[in-house]
Amino acid sequence: MAKQLDYHTIREIFTRFRQADPEPKGELEHVNVYTLVVAVALSAQATDAGVNKATRALFKIADTPQKMLDLGEEGLIEHIKTIGLFRQKAKNVIKMSRILVEDYGGEVPNSRAALQSLPGVGRKTANVVLNMWWRYPAQAVDTHIFRVGNRTGICPGKDVDAVERAIEDNIPVDFQLHAHHWLILHGRYHCKARKPQCGTCLIRDLCQFEDKTL
Repeated sequence: MAKQLDYHTIREIFTRFRQADPEPKGELEHVNVYTLVVAVALSAQATDAGVNKATRALFKIADTPQKMLDLGEEGLIEHIKTIGLFRQKAKNVIKMSRILVEDYGGEVPNSRAALQSLPGVGRKTANVVLNMWWRYPAQAVDTHIFRVGNRTGICPGKDVDAVERAIEDNIPVDFQLHAHHWLILHGRYHCKARKPQCGTCLIRDLCQFEDKTL
């Protein structure tokens, strides 16, 4: 685990991220907040590309909780069976849809606690939805952010909760809204697990990673 970087270094890192990509976007396809919740829940232990492939046809016919209930669990399985853990995920999506219809009038709630009370929605999923749909600076820590945060010293922590706190505590407020997207995309395309592309990394001179591949 790298040592926590200082304020000025972190500000320079995120200034470079913003110059390279001023409005980073999540890569999960969705048509409204409900389909975003479903897509993020389906993406656990799966790739965004794999989820997008499965949900393109699904969201054309089931883009509301009621339409998803009308489709039913078996109908949903037919659409998502290429995604890992598809049976459990289908159960959760149907249960979640029923709760949204019965308890929330078919609307997706926008508090973290209410979101996390839904089947298949953990803190990471809730944070993604709060950030991407409601533009609240919630930090969804996945494996990419955990790796980048600990390698570089941007937001080191022994577990995802500690990394989330390190982001909130150390990254300047004007970068908070997009922080988790910049970190995810950096981890996905540059600071890769096995072969980090340090030679073309725009923050390599500020990063504390000792095993740089130059």
